[in-house]
Amino acid sequence: MTETREALLCLRGIEKVHSKAGAPVRALDGVDLDVMRGSYVALTGASGSGKSTLLHVLGCLDRPTAGSYRLAGDEVAVLAPDELARRRRTIGFVFQSFHLLARLSALDNVALPLRYAGVAQRERRERAAALLARVGLGERLSHRPGELSGGQQQRVAIARALVAQPELLLCDEPTGNLDSHAGADIVELLEELWREGRTLIVVTHDEGLALRAQRVLRMRDGRVVEDVSRD
Repeated sequence: MTETREALLCLRGIEKVHSKAGAPVRALDGVDLDVMRGSYVALTGASGSGKSTLLHVLGCLDRPTAGSYRLAGDEVAVLAPDELARRRRTIGFVFQSFHLLARLSALDNVALPLRYAGVAQRERRERAAALLARVGLGERLSHRPGELSGGQQQRVAIARALVAQPELLLCDEPTGNLDSHAGADIVELLEELWREGRTLIVVTHDEGLALRAQRVLRMRDGRVVEDVSRD
């Protein structure tokens, strides 16, 4: 692949090797990939194909064993720990299991990343409330996760992912725990966020969701085996 100035993510020869029962397991095996700013990319493949591992590498949640990963032009491997932590805070993550704190309200769950970033209480609550209204939960600010449906909890998780105003949004099976109606609503919301200019990368087993992306990457045995664009 040819790298261009517009590439937000640039991977060359990315490998990730885990140890399982003392034996090496190659989760990623020489991945080369460019993702342009403003792209909508779906990662598909069977369980164990490497797609979630790749997403974690892209989000700086995991370091590759070998290869080069440049994020917005910077080599991730040489970033100092504080800079790497800062980069993670500028990437939005949405997970299948929501990862909301049960004891906190929707408002406080969304505001939490801003608390860690040192944002003043009034500002973080204002920003969190505005985002919950944005995802259709303006009347649910004080509700805890246990008082919300699965689709509503995923909307809270999306609002939390957006609170730091990330350019890059990474989603790991965002509709996997939802019924078809709630899942369709989340798909529409993610597409709306992408149309606003964010770069969106979604790991999914759902072929219908994958085919709505601009680009579909199919993985097998830690490799990208098919790269289909719909542009």
